[in-house]
Amino acid sequence: MKDSAAIPTRGILTRGLTTRHIRFIALGSAIGTGLFYGSAEAINRAGPSVLLAYLIGGAAIYIVLRALGEMTVRNPVSGSFGEYASRHLGPRAGFMTGWTYTFEMLVVCLADVTAFGIYMGFWFPDVPRWIWVLSIVFFIGAINLLHVKVFGEVEFWLSLVKIVAIVAMIFGGAAILIFGFGIHDTGAGVGNLVSNGGFFATGLGGFISCFAIVMFAFGGTEIIGITAGEARDPDRTIPRAINSVPVRIILFYVLTLAVIMAINPWQSIGTEGSPFVQIFQGLGIGPAAAVLNVVVITAALSAINSDVFGAGRMMFGMAQRGQAPAIMKQVSRNGVPWMTVVIMMLTLLVGVLLNYLIPDRVFLVIASIATFATIFVWLMILASHYRSRRRMDPAEVAALKFPVPFWPYGPLITMAFLVFVMAVIAFDADTRVALIVGAVWLALLAVAYRLWVRPVPAPNEATLADQTSR
Repeated sequence: MKDSAAIPTRGILTRGLTTRHIRFIALGSAIGTGLFYGSAEAINRAGPSVLLAYLIGGAAIYIVLRALGEMTVRNPVSGSFGEYASRHLGPRAGFMTGWTYTFEMLVVCLADVTAFGIYMGFWFPDVPRWIWVLSIVFFIGAINLLHVKVFGEVEFWLSLVKIVAIVAMIFGGAAILIFGFGIHDTGAGVGNLVSNGGFFATGLGGFISCFAIVMFAFGGTEIIGITAGEARDPDRTIPRAINSVPVRIILFYVLTLAVIMAINPWQSIGTEGSPFVQIFQGLGIGPAAAVLNVVVITAALSAINSDVFGAGRMMFGMAQRGQAPAIMKQVSRNGVPWMTVVIMMLTLLVGVLLNYLIPDRVFLVIASIATFATIFVWLMILASHYRSRRRMDPAEVAALKFPVPFWPYGPLITMAFLVFVMAVIAFDADTRVALIVGAVWLALLAVAYRLWVRPVPAPNEATLADQTSR
């Protein structure tokens, strides 16, 4: 007899994601452009002190994910933090949270889809870039239209390639530090971390300014909450994923960048070729650029794949609440919200054309806009959680299966830190445009909500729990 959970009904998602899938979906969304390219910009701003910035940022996102985890384990639903914002802060807040998250995913996807065309040009310089862009959009769209378990497996293997490459680079870099291989003075050890202007080489100002880029790197980890609507046994899988992913990301970022800056003076990062290529070359791997190209292509595929998934599921949840067109509630026989995937693909095709018009500083602008959207979503997650916890009686608090640590000081300090990062974006001339774009975006959402949205009543706890199949 077939498992009833595998037979989707109209408007209901299928639970087919395991703990392994969810962990790697979050890693796939968070480990990509932010590490391979954004880290160079962050290093140039802060020098070696960027390592401390990543640790601080990692601690903040851990509290955000634990707050999201508390709500998710209690009510694992499609739409995730969009649902929680609607319930605890009001339908307007849920509308703005959901669409801002979708906007964030689209902005990041624009960068990754365009980058994929550039990466393929390394091997096929005579093939027009638009052909690669078109092919990857349709390929990712096809993956997301299949059963969610297929999506989870694809994302697992794509993310695994990235992780293996990063671990290999960490061990390879450590070998260079110990044995030299002709490109590093072993007697210097890790002196490059403190000998080129000191650990805070660019001063307090440089250290503070790097947070606009550092926090971009952790964007996407909140997708863990969205997977809850299709996770098997969310009471077990979500806590495991949340407890493991931030630690792994911090280790990957901090260890990778520490090794890179220990081998190469931080001033040379991003100015003398990719630091990843330099390490592979130091290990005697001739086609280092080709190896790196495979890794960055995989990183782009993985990030696009998980971002399309997250944005699609968010739109599905909003459609259920009356905050998006009803057509987005359409679910295929595989239990996949197919219309949201189609919408994402069409938007990416239009966006890629527009991307050609963006000037050379495109990455910093895109990263800053994505950072604004990400931080807004995180603030709404924390605010929803705070309101949720304040409404509980002592018995409900005692019954929580996955409570946030350091309540209430941890969430409050994290909210203050995220507001601080918003201020950094505002006062930095290079990233200020992101705040302007963000303010205009939120204003448009407020107008759209007032003119067109007819939200359904906020669901009660039982309704939330029954919105997805078990």
